[in-house]
Amino acid sequence: MRVSPSDIAFADRLADAAGTAIRPYFREPHGLEAKEDASPVTLADRAAERAMREMIEQAYPDDAIIGEEYGVREGTSGRAWVLDPIDGTRAFISGRPIFGTLIALVADGWPVLGVLDQPILKERWLGVVGRPTLFNGTPAKTRRCPDLAKALLATTSPALFDDGQLHAFEHLEAGVMSTVLGGDCYNYGGVASGWLDVVVEAGLKLHDFAALVPIVEGAGGRMCDWSGDPLTADSIGEVIAAGDPARVEEILEALGCRGHG
Repeated sequence: MRVSPSDIAFADRLADAAGTAIRPYFREPHGLEAKEDASPVTLADRAAERAMREMIEQAYPDDAIIGEEYGVREGTSGRAWVLDPIDGTRAFISGRPIFGTLIALVADGWPVLGVLDQPILKERWLGVVGRPTLFNGTPAKTRRCPDLAKALLATTSPALFDDGQLHAFEHLEAGVMSTVLGGDCYNYGGVASGWLDVVVEAGLKLHDFAALVPIVEGAGGRMCDWSGDPLTADSIGEVIAAGDPARVEEILEALGCRGHG
């Protein structure tokens, strides 16, 4: 599906609106609560998603909306805007500017546009299928990694893996140069910009990864699941992001998975 210039401009405006809603709460009282799954949510999460949903409802009334905080609004166009107002709420509530707003446009189940916006540092990655990824308006590029043993690996937290996933991750970790913990979506921006080589995670939902696929791949990397298959709306949330696509098979082998090339 072709992404129009108006879609891209609108996604930028959504990120602007979310940032405007979030910034007043950063390192200020933010109304922290625990959701039913015990994950944290703040007034900023809810204000940012509300602002974006209102804009989408007015501009694209036939498009679906899938948001972390306010659920699903069905659509009829075959397109869905997928929103995570603050990916990395724990970083946000601890005053660390390594969270991000994630905005994706998914067409017929495929992520075709993604924005990762860090509203405090004013850093923004924009990925669109068929176009180079931009970081603050300048092309972003992943770095080559000639040997997995020289790779810088990242994951948000080993505690988010189940026992089998943790065992697989530890096997991969043993074969890389170093591992960075924490970071949530910000790690994927790091892959797109050539600061990190690999991110491996599990248990993600569509709003956690949809925006990141066009960003990483438009910068020269590859994203897939733990079987090596492309990420879609039907993926189960086991995610690999590799800055150098040539390393994907080695990553899959280290995880004990059978890739597809």
